[in-house]
Amino acid sequence: MPLKIKQIEYFLPKEILTNQELQKKNLTWDIKSIQKKTGVKKRHIATKNQTAYDLSLAACKKLLSKNDYKNIDAILYCTQSPDYLMPSNSFLLHKDLKLKKDVFNLDFNHGCSGYIYSLVIADSLIKSKQAKNILLVNADTYSKFINKKDKSTRVLFGDGAAATLIEDNPKSVGIVDSIIETYGKGFDSFWIPSGGMRNKDNSNKISKDRSGNERLSTNIHMDGFAVWSFINTNVPRQINKLLKKNNLNKRDIDLFIFHQASQFTLDSIIKSLKIDSNKTFINIEDKGNTVSATIPIAIKDAMNQKKLKRGALVVLSGFGIGLSYGSILIKF
Repeated sequence: MPLKIKQIEYFLPKEILTNQELQKKNLTWDIKSIQKKTGVKKRHIATKNQTAYDLSLAACKKLLSKNDYKNIDAILYCTQSPDYLMPSNSFLLHKDLKLKKDVFNLDFNHGCSGYIYSLVIADSLIKSKQAKNILLVNADTYSKFINKKDKSTRVLFGDGAAATLIEDNPKSVGIVDSIIETYGKGFDSFWIPSGGMRNKDNSNKISKDRSGNERLSTNIHMDGFAVWSFINTNVPRQINKLLKKNNLNKRDIDLFIFHQASQFTLDSIIKSLKIDSNKTFINIEDKGNTVSATIPIAIKDAMNQKKLKRGALVVLSGFGIGLSYGSILIKF
Protein backbone atom coordinates (compact mmCIF):
# COMPACT_ATOMS: atom_id res chain seq x y z
CA MET A 1 0.00 0.00 0.00
CA PRO A 2 2.40 2.74 -1.16
CA LEU A 3 1.76 6.39 -0.44
CA LYS A 4 1.39 8.76 -3.38
CA ILE A 5 1.44 12.55 -3.28
CA LYS A 6 -1.51 13.01 -5.62
CA GLN A 7 -1.72 16.81 -5.67
CA ILE A 8 -0.59 19.93 -3.82
CA GLU A 9 -2.05 23.42 -3.71
CA TYR A 10 -1.03 26.40 -1.62
CA PHE A 11 -2.41 29.77 -0.61
CA LEU A 12 -0.51 32.92 0.34
CA PRO A 13 -1.94 36.15 1.80
CA LYS A 14 -2.43 39.03 -0.63
CA GLU A 15 -0.44 41.50 1.48
CA ILE A 16 3.25 41.57 0.52
CA LEU A 17 6.08 43.05 2.57
CA THR A 18 9.12 43.90 0.44
CA ASN A 19 12.68 44.60 1.50
CA GLN A 20 12.30 48.16 0.23
CA GLU A 21 9.44 48.72 2.67
CA LEU A 22 11.47 47.23 5.51
CA GLN A 23 14.38 49.51 4.68
CA LYS A 24 12.17 52.62 4.78
CA LYS A 25 10.88 51.68 8.23
CA ASN A 26 14.28 50.61 9.58
CA LEU A 27 16.97 52.97 8.31
CA THR A 28 19.78 51.30 10.29
CA TRP A 29 19.20 47.85 8.80
CA ASP A 30 21.66 46.75 6.10
CA ILE A 31 19.00 45.28 3.83
CA LYS A 32 21.41 44.43 0.98
CA SER A 33 23.53 42.27 3.30
CA ILE A 34 20.42 40.74 4.91
CA GLN A 35 18.93 39.90 1.52
CA LYS A 36 22.13 38.18 0.44
CA LYS A 37 22.12 35.96 3.55
CA THR A 38 18.39 35.21 3.66
CA GLY A 39 17.72 35.04 -0.08
CA VAL A 40 14.37 36.73 0.61
CA LYS A 41 13.25 39.80 -1.34
CA LYS A 42 9.60 39.77 -0.29
CA ARG A 43 7.21 37.76 1.86
CA HIS A 44 3.43 37.41 2.18
CA ILE A 45 1.95 38.62 5.48
CA ALA A 46 -1.47 37.74 6.93
CA THR A 47 -3.76 40.62 7.82
CA LYS A 48 -4.66 41.33 11.46
CA ASN A 49 -7.78 39.15 11.37
CA GLN A 50 -6.46 36.50 8.96
CA THR A 51 -5.33 33.27 10.61
CA ALA A 52 -3.38 30.22 9.51
CA TYR A 53 -6.69 28.38 9.44
CA ASP A 54 -8.13 30.91 6.97
CA LEU A 55 -5.13 30.35 4.69
CA SER A 56 -5.42 26.58 4.99
CA LEU A 57 -9.14 26.54 4.19
CA ALA A 58 -8.46 28.52 1.01
CA ALA A 59 -5.65 26.09 0.06
CA CYS A 60 -7.93 23.09 0.66
CA LYS A 61 -10.69 24.54 -1.47
CA LYS A 62 -8.19 25.02 -4.30
CA LEU A 63 -7.09 21.41 -3.88
CA LEU A 64 -10.29 19.46 -3.53
CA SER A 65 -12.96 18.60 -6.05
CA LYS A 66 -16.45 17.49 -5.01
CA ASN A 67 -15.38 13.88 -5.44
CA ASP A 68 -12.29 14.34 -3.28
CA TYR A 69 -14.39 15.73 -0.43
CA LYS A 70 -16.33 12.45 -0.30
CA ASN A 71 -13.19 10.30 -0.20
CA ILE A 72 -11.24 12.03 2.58
CA ASP A 73 -10.89 9.65 5.53
CA ALA A 74 -8.11 11.41 7.47
CA ILE A 75 -6.93 14.95 8.18
CA LEU A 76 -3.41 15.67 9.39
CA TYR A 77 -2.97 19.30 10.37
CA CYS A 78 0.45 20.73 11.26
CA THR A 79 0.58 24.25 12.71
CA GLN A 80 2.11 26.29 15.52
CA SER A 81 -0.44 29.08 15.16
CA PRO A 82 -3.87 27.49 15.70
CA ASP A 83 -7.09 29.50 15.96
CA TYR A 84 -7.82 28.25 19.47
CA LEU A 85 -6.10 26.44 22.34
CA MET A 86 -8.95 23.96 21.91
CA PRO A 87 -10.35 22.51 19.73
CA SER A 88 -7.68 21.93 17.10
CA ASN A 89 -7.83 23.35 13.57
CA SER A 90 -8.54 20.01 11.89
CA PHE A 91 -11.98 19.92 13.52
CA LEU A 92 -12.78 23.36 12.13
CA LEU A 93 -11.68 22.08 8.73
CA HIS A 94 -13.87 18.99 9.09
CA LYS A 95 -16.84 21.27 9.83
CA ASP A 96 -16.24 23.76 7.03
CA LEU A 97 -15.51 21.13 4.39
CA LYS A 98 -18.62 19.22 5.50
CA LEU A 99 -16.78 15.90 5.56
CA LYS A 100 -18.27 12.54 6.55
CA LYS A 101 -18.13 11.32 10.15
CA ASP A 102 -15.65 8.47 9.74
CA VAL A 103 -12.59 10.70 9.41
CA PHE A 104 -9.38 10.31 11.43
CA ASN A 105 -8.35 13.78 12.71
CA LEU A 106 -4.94 14.65 14.13
CA ASP A 107 -3.29 18.03 14.76
CA PHE A 108 0.30 18.41 15.85
CA ASN A 109 2.44 21.35 16.87
CA HIS A 110 5.53 21.23 14.72
CA GLY A 111 7.73 23.67 12.85
CA CYS A 112 10.05 23.42 9.90
CA SER A 113 10.36 19.62 9.82
CA GLY A 114 6.56 19.34 9.98
CA TYR A 115 6.04 18.21 6.39
CA ILE A 116 8.46 15.32 6.83
CA TYR A 117 6.63 14.28 10.00
CA SER A 118 3.29 14.66 8.18
CA LEU A 119 4.35 12.31 5.40
CA VAL A 120 5.70 9.71 7.84
CA ILE A 121 2.42 9.77 9.80
CA ALA A 122 0.38 9.57 6.57
CA ASP A 123 2.47 6.61 5.41
CA SER A 124 1.84 4.84 8.72
CA LEU A 125 -1.93 5.45 8.48
CA ILE A 126 -2.02 3.99 5.00
CA LYS A 127 0.12 0.96 5.87
CA SER A 128 -1.99 0.25 8.97
CA LYS A 129 -5.16 0.51 6.83
CA GLN A 130 -6.52 3.37 8.93
CA ALA A 131 -6.89 5.60 5.87
CA LYS A 132 -6.68 5.63 2.09
CA ASN A 133 -7.20 9.30 1.21
CA ILE A 134 -5.50 11.80 3.50
CA LEU A 135 -5.75 15.57 3.55
CA LEU A 136 -2.44 16.89 4.83
CA VAL A 137 -2.31 20.56 5.87
CA ASN A 138 0.71 22.69 6.78
CA ALA A 139 -0.05 26.28 7.74
CA ASP A 140 1.41 29.05 9.87
CA THR A 141 1.29 32.79 10.44
CA TYR A 142 4.63 33.40 12.14
CA SER A 143 4.32 37.13 11.44
CA LYS A 144 1.96 37.34 14.41
CA PHE A 145 4.75 36.10 16.70
CA ILE A 146 7.47 38.40 15.35
CA ASN A 147 8.51 41.72 16.85
CA LYS A 148 8.73 44.41 14.18
CA LYS A 149 12.10 45.48 15.57
CA ASP A 150 13.62 41.99 15.29
CA LYS A 151 15.46 41.94 11.98
CA SER A 152 16.68 38.35 12.50
CA THR A 153 13.14 36.99 12.09
CA ARG A 154 11.15 39.72 10.37
CA VAL A 155 13.25 39.66 7.21
CA LEU A 156 13.06 35.88 6.97
CA PHE A 157 9.56 34.54 7.64
CA GLY A 158 6.41 34.74 5.55
CA ASP A 159 2.90 33.40 6.11
CA GLY A 160 1.29 30.66 4.06
CA ALA A 161 -0.54 27.36 3.87
CA ALA A 162 -0.17 24.21 1.78
CA ALA A 163 -2.66 21.39 1.32
CA THR A 164 -1.54 17.97 0.08
CA LEU A 165 -3.77 15.15 -1.08
CA ILE A 166 -2.25 11.78 -0.21
CA GLU A 167 -3.64 8.52 -1.56
CA ASP A 168 -3.07 4.82 -1.21
CA ASN A 169 -1.90 3.92 -4.71
CA PRO A 170 -0.63 0.37 -5.42
CA LYS A 171 1.00 1.56 -8.66
CA SER A 172 3.34 3.96 -6.86
CA VAL A 173 6.52 3.21 -4.93
CA GLY A 174 5.97 5.98 -2.38
CA ILE A 175 8.30 6.49 0.57
CA VAL A 176 11.35 4.28 0.16
CA ASP A 177 12.87 5.16 3.54
CA SER A 178 13.02 7.90 6.15
CA ILE A 179 15.13 9.04 9.09
CA ILE A 180 13.73 11.25 11.86
CA GLU A 181 16.00 12.63 14.58
CA THR A 182 15.68 15.01 17.54
CA TYR A 183 17.94 17.31 19.56
CA GLY A 184 15.76 18.52 22.43
CA LYS A 185 18.71 20.10 24.26
CA GLY A 186 18.60 22.91 21.74
CA PHE A 187 14.91 23.70 22.30
CA ASP A 188 15.56 27.26 23.44
CA SER A 189 17.59 28.31 20.41
CA PHE A 190 14.27 28.91 18.65
CA TRP A 191 11.28 29.44 20.90
CA ILE A 192 8.61 31.69 22.39
CA PRO A 193 9.40 31.88 26.12
CA SER A 194 5.93 32.96 27.32
CA GLY A 195 2.28 32.33 26.61
CA GLY A 196 2.09 28.63 27.45
CA MET A 197 1.18 26.98 30.74
CA ARG A 198 4.78 27.05 32.03
CA ASN A 199 5.08 30.82 31.81
CA LYS A 200 1.95 32.86 31.14
CA ASP A 201 3.78 36.21 31.41
CA ASN A 202 2.27 38.57 28.85
CA SER A 203 4.06 41.70 30.02
CA ASN A 204 5.17 44.41 27.64
CA LYS A 205 8.78 44.33 28.84
CA ILE A 206 11.18 44.59 25.89
CA SER A 207 14.46 42.67 25.81
CA LYS A 208 17.36 43.19 23.42
CA ASP A 209 19.90 40.68 22.17
CA ARG A 210 23.54 41.37 21.27
CA SER A 211 22.55 42.49 17.77
CA GLY A 212 20.01 44.99 19.07
CA ASN A 213 16.93 42.95 18.09
CA GLU A 214 13.96 43.85 20.27
CA ARG A 215 11.52 41.20 21.52
CA LEU A 216 8.71 40.66 23.97
CA SER A 217 8.60 37.38 25.89
CA THR A 218 5.65 36.39 23.66
CA ASN A 219 7.66 36.96 20.47
CA ILE A 220 9.84 34.43 18.67
CA HIS A 221 13.38 34.36 20.08
CA MET A 222 15.88 32.94 17.58
CA ASP A 223 19.57 32.30 18.08
CA GLY A 224 20.38 32.24 14.37
CA PHE A 225 23.96 31.02 14.73
CA ALA A 226 22.98 28.15 17.04
CA VAL A 227 20.22 26.99 14.69
CA TRP A 228 22.46 27.25 11.61
CA SER A 229 25.29 25.39 13.38
CA PHE A 230 22.89 22.58 14.34
CA ILE A 231 21.54 22.29 10.81
CA ASN A 232 24.93 22.49 9.09
CA THR A 233 26.35 19.79 11.36
CA ASN A 234 23.47 17.33 11.39
CA VAL A 235 21.44 17.56 8.18
CA PRO A 236 24.17 16.61 5.64
CA ARG A 237 25.19 13.74 7.91
CA GLN A 238 21.59 12.51 8.07
CA ILE A 239 21.12 12.65 4.30
CA ASN A 240 24.37 10.77 3.68
CA LYS A 241 23.22 8.18 6.21
CA LEU A 242 19.86 7.81 4.40
CA LEU A 243 21.55 7.34 1.02
CA LYS A 244 24.12 4.85 2.37
CA LYS A 245 21.37 2.88 4.09
CA ASN A 246 19.68 2.42 0.70
CA ASN A 247 22.86 1.75 -1.32
CA LEU A 248 22.54 5.02 -3.20
CA ASN A 249 24.82 7.95 -3.87
CA LYS A 250 23.99 11.58 -4.62
CA ARG A 251 24.09 11.16 -8.39
CA ASP A 252 21.23 8.62 -8.13
CA ILE A 253 18.91 11.32 -6.78
CA ASP A 254 16.98 13.36 -9.33
CA LEU A 255 16.14 16.24 -7.01
CA PHE A 256 16.84 17.41 -3.45
CA ILE A 257 14.17 19.62 -1.88
CA PHE A 258 15.15 21.14 1.44
CA HIS A 259 13.14 23.21 3.88
CA GLN A 260 13.56 26.78 2.65
CA ALA A 261 15.25 28.05 5.82
CA SER A 262 17.46 30.75 4.29
CA GLN A 263 19.78 31.07 1.32
CA PHE A 264 22.81 30.93 3.62
CA THR A 265 21.60 27.69 5.20
CA LEU A 266 20.73 26.10 1.86
CA ASP A 267 24.11 27.06 0.38
CA SER A 268 25.85 25.52 3.41
CA ILE A 269 23.99 22.23 3.06
CA ILE A 270 24.57 22.04 -0.70
CA LYS A 271 28.28 22.77 -0.24
CA SER A 272 28.63 20.23 2.57
CA LEU A 273 26.86 17.51 0.57
CA LYS A 274 28.85 18.41 -2.57
CA ILE A 275 25.80 18.22 -4.79
CA ASP A 276 25.16 20.08 -8.03
CA SER A 277 22.93 23.11 -7.40
CA ASN A 278 20.94 22.04 -10.49
CA LYS A 279 19.76 19.07 -8.44
CA THR A 280 18.15 21.34 -5.86
CA PHE A 281 15.11 23.61 -5.95
CA ILE A 282 15.02 26.98 -4.19
CA ASN A 283 12.04 29.36 -4.17
CA ILE A 284 12.59 31.41 -1.00
CA GLU A 285 13.09 34.70 -2.86
CA ASP A 286 9.44 35.72 -3.21
CA LYS A 287 7.85 33.76 -0.35
CA GLY A 288 10.25 33.71 2.56
CA ASN A 289 10.42 30.91 5.09
CA THR A 290 6.84 29.64 5.47
CA VAL A 291 7.77 27.08 8.15
CA SER A 292 6.36 23.57 7.53
CA ALA A 293 4.69 24.71 4.29
CA THR A 294 7.99 25.44 2.50
CA ILE A 295 8.57 21.89 1.23
CA PRO A 296 5.09 21.27 -0.24
CA ILE A 297 5.12 24.76 -1.77
CA ALA A 298 8.53 24.01 -3.29
CA ILE A 299 7.27 20.66 -4.63
CA LYS A 300 4.31 22.40 -6.28
CA ASP A 301 6.50 25.13 -7.79
CA ALA A 302 9.06 22.58 -9.00
CA MET A 303 6.30 20.62 -10.75
CA ASN A 304 4.88 23.80 -12.31
CA GLN A 305 8.35 24.69 -13.60
CA LYS A 306 8.83 21.13 -14.91
CA LYS A 307 11.83 20.55 -12.66
CA LEU A 308 10.09 17.65 -10.90
CA LYS A 309 8.39 14.84 -12.79
CA ARG A 310 6.52 11.71 -11.80
CA GLY A 311 8.83 8.77 -11.20
CA ALA A 312 11.70 10.95 -9.99
CA LEU A 313 13.73 9.77 -7.01
CA VAL A 314 13.65 12.65 -4.54
CA VAL A 315 15.14 13.47 -1.15
CA LEU A 316 12.99 15.75 1.03
CA SER A 317 14.59 17.21 4.15
CA GLY A 318 13.12 19.42 6.88
CA PHE A 319 14.85 20.86 9.94
CA GLY A 320 14.47 23.47 12.64
CA ILE A 321 12.49 24.19 15.81
CA GLY A 322 12.55 21.50 18.45
CA LEU A 323 15.29 21.03 17.47
CA SER A 324 14.32 18.41 14.93
CA TYR A 325 15.45 17.13 11.56
CA GLY A 326 14.06 14.51 9.20
CA SER A 327 14.74 13.29 5.68
CA ILE A 328 12.69 11.15 3.33
CA LEU A 329 13.65 9.20 0.22
CA ILE A 330 10.57 9.08 -2.01
CA LYS A 331 9.74 7.87 -5.49
CA PHE A 332 7.62 10.74 -6.66
